[in-house]
Amino acid sequence: MKWKLDDSRPIWPQLKEQIMKAIVSGEYPKGEGFPTVRDLSEEAGVNRNTMQRALSELEGMGLVITNRTTGRTVTEDENLIEKIREELAGENVEIFLNEMAALGYSPTEVIRFIERGLK
Repeated sequence: MKWKLDDSRPIWPQLKEQIMKAIVSGEYPKGEGFPTVRDLSEEAGVNRNTMQRALSELEGMGLVITNRTTGRTVTEDENLIEKIREELAGENVEIFLNEMAALGYSPTEVIRFIERGLK
């Protein structure tokens, strides 16, 4: 996984968001084993405690499940994954629409703009 972290805000929420995106996109398939804290923290170049905090948040959401004997796995709950996927998409759409409004585009113009881009 390619990590994109910046200093403008705390690291653990950025890790959480990027892992969420990797789960909902299928990069980490549902029901499959999940990398260890050590592996993920080394890959991202962050402290293990920082990565652990992000993973704890994902566990609290139910996206990642910890089993004492087999380690972490990605949830098999397709409804949960789809719900979070739609929430993330909605957030991105809202950001996009706000940016387009800041450029002076009306909702109707945004739709036309998108339709032209899809051709």
